[in-house]
Amino acid sequence: MHWQTHTVFNQPVPLNNSNLFLSDRALYDAVIREGAGWDLDLLASIGQQLGTAESLELGRLANVNPPELLRYDATGVRLDDVRFHPAWHLLMQGLCANRVHNLAWEEEARSGAFVARAARFMLHAQVEAGSLCPITMTFAATPLLQQTLPATFQDWLKPLMSDRYDPHLAPGSQKRGLLVGMGMTEKQGGSDLLSNTTRAQKSGDHYRLVGHKWFFSVPQSDAHLVLAQTDGGLSCFFVPRFLPDGQRNGVRLERLKEKLGNCSNASSEAEFCAASGWLSGEEGDGIRQILKMGGLTRFDCALGSHALMRRAFSVALYHAHQRQVFGKNLVDQPMMRDVLSRMALQLEGQTAFLFRLARAWDARTNPEEVLLARLLTPAAKFAICKAGIPFVAEAMEVLGGPGYCEESELPRLYREMPVNSIWEGSGNIMCLDVLRVLAKQQGVSELLHETFARVKGQDRHFDRAWRQLQQRLRKPHEAQGREITQQLFLLAMGAQMLQCAPPPVAQAWCRMMLDTRGASALSQQVQNDLLLRATGGAG
Repeated sequence: MHWQTHTVFNQPVPLNNSNLFLSDRALYDAVIREGAGWDLDLLASIGQQLGTAESLELGRLANVNPPELLRYDATGVRLDDVRFHPAWHLLMQGLCANRVHNLAWEEEARSGAFVARAARFMLHAQVEAGSLCPITMTFAATPLLQQTLPATFQDWLKPLMSDRYDPHLAPGSQKRGLLVGMGMTEKQGGSDLLSNTTRAQKSGDHYRLVGHKWFFSVPQSDAHLVLAQTDGGLSCFFVPRFLPDGQRNGVRLERLKEKLGNCSNASSEAEFCAASGWLSGEEGDGIRQILKMGGLTRFDCALGSHALMRRAFSVALYHAHQRQVFGKNLVDQPMMRDVLSRMALQLEGQTAFLFRLARAWDARTNPEEVLLARLLTPAAKFAICKAGIPFVAEAMEVLGGPGYCEESELPRLYREMPVNSIWEGSGNIMCLDVLRVLAKQQGVSELLHETFARVKGQDRHFDRAWRQLQQRLRKPHEAQGREITQQLFLLAMGAQMLQCAPPPVAQAWCRMMLDTRGASALSQQVQNDLLLRATGGAG
């Protein structure tokens, strides 16, 4: 007897087997514009591989099978190791093979390497974000270690710059590839690093560390950069997992954090039991050393949130092209088309801005570009990481009920979103940092005037917003830090859009983001161009 009660139809198939790079025209154009056109072929290859159903399944498996802390082996020997699902290791192999952890720091790095690396990072983030934590930490730590690595560990430089992923529990000098984590925050302090209580006492050519870390990132790393108090003040230390004689260092993993999202990635609490550490820089220089790395990790937070937004939008747009409602495809319903076009326009602006910022990071010998990166990186982290949470919720709403169920990618993306706005300094910390740069960095006012003067007169909404920010900057109040940071971010993004986007798109962006009276509907032509570019067309 035939018991089938209904036939499934008008249910879109999931988005897989797409090219994550070639389907994103804004990203493609930004890579060329900002000086990394030489990487287009490889980016297209990476985008094709990462867009497959197999790669997306690795991301799912790594999150539903979280890491496990192994304190002891079968004989009772202390291990302090972390066991990962095989999917995690495959993801890490791909990231290291694509040099996302060190491309910009190669001795013969090409001009635009930072931009190319940012594009590779963004593509990987759309598949699985947790595995980017060890990559980001290693990327940020490497330029510091290239200058300050103790003589005892000079043989680490080659594996640190390799394209190999080596998860073996062994001394760093015996491995083909290395990862570096960080240990900064403590229970009583959080972002207030000066309140750290971990102490470091000189012992020959190194120090002995006693204390704890409330968040010890990437506990499986071959070494960590750790903050501890010395007689000279808060200092930064290189703390290897294994000592030069092959013995385990005195770092004890107490537990792994149970987090809302970021479930594939191990975050731990750690105790230092007279752990050996080698001073990085000078005593009392810890905050300055951390700020060098902090800018890089904060840029990755913004880039990662943007990538998650892009993936959520891609899933929503693909669904809208297939789903029929009231006799039309969902994408052709006027209100939905306007919603999707505005999401695409938001991503266009963020892509243009982030890759301009990547070019600033690439120009490390240009004082103006260094200052631009120093000012706008915390602003980008604040604004984009905050914007990502409602953005993914909007994408989820496009799918309706199926988007809220775990079979969809979107719940995982939604849970992942808050981590980037919290880690590496939460929103208020970013805004305080922006205010600090505005108040103390010489030349910042001139830089802003020069940057925004290039587009003066092109859009009345932009010009009005710039006048308003100038008034606020005459006597900025800390309580207005969020408003100042948000407005600075929007103006920087608007300036980039007015310089590089087609005029109708740039004008539409300025109306949507800078018109305080509420933006009017996007024109049909702008909608068509945006949605075409969002699927890889020229627009």
